[in-house]
Amino acid sequence: MSVACAVSHTDEINARILAVSEDRIAGFVRDPIKEIARACGLSVETVIERIRAMLQAGTIRRVRQTLMATDLAPGALVAWEVDPERLDAAFDFMFQQDLFSGHVVLRSTDTPTSGSQYKLWTTLKVPHGFSMVKHADFLRDRVGARHYRLMPARGIFALGVGHTRRKTMEPGAKSDQRAEMHEVRSVKLSDLEWRVLMALKRELTPDEIGENLWEARAREADLPLPVFFEVAESLNERKVIGRFSTFLEHVKPTATGERVTRFNALFHWAVPPGRELEAGQEIGRHHILTHCYWREGGPEFNHVNIMAVAHGTDRDLVRAHKAAIDDHLQSVGMPFSYTNVFWGGRSEIKPSEIAPNVYVEWCRSIGLDPEKMRSE
Repeated sequence: MSVACAVSHTDEINARILAVSEDRIAGFVRDPIKEIARACGLSVETVIERIRAMLQAGTIRRVRQTLMATDLAPGALVAWEVDPERLDAAFDFMFQQDLFSGHVVLRSTDTPTSGSQYKLWTTLKVPHGFSMVKHADFLRDRVGARHYRLMPARGIFALGVGHTRRKTMEPGAKSDQRAEMHEVRSVKLSDLEWRVLMALKRELTPDEIGENLWEARAREADLPLPVFFEVAESLNERKVIGRFSTFLEHVKPTATGERVTRFNALFHWAVPPGRELEAGQEIGRHHILTHCYWREGGPEFNHVNIMAVAHGTDRDLVRAHKAAIDDHLQSVGMPFSYTNVFWGGRSEIKPSEIAPNVYVEWCRSIGLDPEKMRSE
């Protein structure tokens, strides 16, 4: 086996692993590597070897336990209006220096339309006790943005990457049942739960990829392993744990020169007020979507209220997936007064920090008084 095969996401064995490891290990499990091996029908040793190799080569950009962070820290999708000459610097600041901005993406539309002047899009999460508006105001002033629009999620209908298994998906492929909505709520944690959560969510190094990988994290949290498991499983029952995931480097070329995807598209629909739940359930059942949310775009975006994201290697195929969703909405009698596609260009993705103590430390490091950033 060549080195390229060992780290390529298109290698047959790697593709089998990734089809499971990207987004099929839901919640917290005590031995996620063994569960991946079982689900893809390979030996544990092979799974460990391949994930380590892909992580070291950069094909996989991170391996971590994800959280339902929207429940643990107030969050929003943010559209920023920034003058063209300041756009790259604003992008760099959000990605490199703001620990609480996650996805940072430059977006454009095929033709000028409502909201197309908002070129910079980010996700933002601010820990409980602090003000998301104050944080956004700070970012606006720091990067010289003209305006911003905060769009908190009211409900989540789809959330999971899985680029490998979506590559050959036909337009219109969907679940037999409507998507369930995860209603965004506020979950407060004890100091013990934060200790476990902080140890859980940190990215795994190649050396940590193996069986019984939580033993080291339990030591990091200074807890006996049974206690660590008990707290983690309690958090899982409270639905604040997401998935154990291997995240591919899906925009930039990998070490083998391949791209996992070339295009990412943010779909917008404006459905009748009062029918957001029904519309989100119909849209969210489509398998191509990595994200689907109920968000209020306001007048800046023609009162869009359902947003979703799809990825692909062919722009026309991504359009075909969007058209299939539109056709389905019409077939079930769901009208929409407006729809659009915001295409992603330059992008960087990192997990947003959500711990209050990290926020305090960051404020001090950047010259902000954390007490002045608190919610009123």
